[in-house]
Amino acid sequence: MSTPGRSQEISPTVIMRNVYGVYQSLAMVAGMELDVFTPLKDGPLDAAALAQTLGVQTAKLTPLLYALVTAGLLTVENGTFANTAESQAFLVRGRPQYLGGLHGFYKKLWQATFQTAASIRTGQPQAKLDWLALPGEQLANYFQGQYPSSLRAGRELAGIIDFSRFQSLLDAGGGTGGVCTGICEAYPELRGTVADLPEVATISPRFIAEAKMAERIGVAAVDLTAQPPAGRYDAAVVRALLQVLPAVQAPKVIQNIYQALESGGEIYIIGSILEDNCLGPPASIGFSLVFLNLYDDGQSYTEQEHRQWLAAAGFKDISIQHNATIDGLGLVRGRKP
Repeated sequence: MSTPGRSQEISPTVIMRNVYGVYQSLAMVAGMELDVFTPLKDGPLDAAALAQTLGVQTAKLTPLLYALVTAGLLTVENGTFANTAESQAFLVRGRPQYLGGLHGFYKKLWQATFQTAASIRTGQPQAKLDWLALPGEQLANYFQGQYPSSLRAGRELAGIIDFSRFQSLLDAGGGTGGVCTGICEAYPELRGTVADLPEVATISPRFIAEAKMAERIGVAAVDLTAQPPAGRYDAAVVRALLQVLPAVQAPKVIQNIYQALESGGEIYIIGSILEDNCLGPPASIGFSLVFLNLYDDGQSYTEQEHRQWLAAAGFKDISIQHNATIDGLGLVRGRKP
């Protein structure tokens, strides 16, 4: 019974929801790492059969299976487990849109984000990602880890944007060239150029050659914050680049890309883009915290900042679409008159 004149006690409902909600995410990553979903592609299995297939103990696997049910990634009926439609599409190894291989990437993001308080307190990123300081082969290994995600992103963009209108594509800050490769696979008449820092440009050709795209995709060594790339292009793709740069450098990249585009050329920026109220979308909110821990100056920039940068460079017909990709990233478009 509440005391007269005293408001009812508040329970820590939201706090507890956040405390326990994280375990569903951790269960998902464990399921991805163990490849739980692939053996279920042909139909339901009980815990014992699934454990035997995976080479693990039934008693150890069973709690994870039920956790994956509560996470919405498996279903259970009469003791047998099955993939949901989403798991069947994205977490079965070998499927075109397979995301299961990203478990290591997600773990790194979360591990970095655990340092957020210390990064804020010290003013320095506590999980700083200084990949340019890596020696040659270690730098190549770093980009090897990025390649599958970049290639998948390029293939996805090829289905979102009609690149058949273009003949030449600039992949600005393209690293391995995975984005450019994914797009060029879908558009055989398109030729691309991957523009990145000299340290990266020495590594890009090996990925392009392995994809058998060396005759269609070139590499330009250039600091896009300082100068435009050589050549002229009908379109430019800028993925996950502006968000790792200081606010004074990001607009310089856009200006230099503008200089390299033909009249009528278009720019497509894919990345972590915040709503102007800074309350969404979820992916951009999350990356805002990640960037605090990885980079000295990187951050999720707002819609308005992107609009201002593009307009200042001279772009017209600027539009912004949130959650444009399956991983929740935004897409900004602009046209050079």
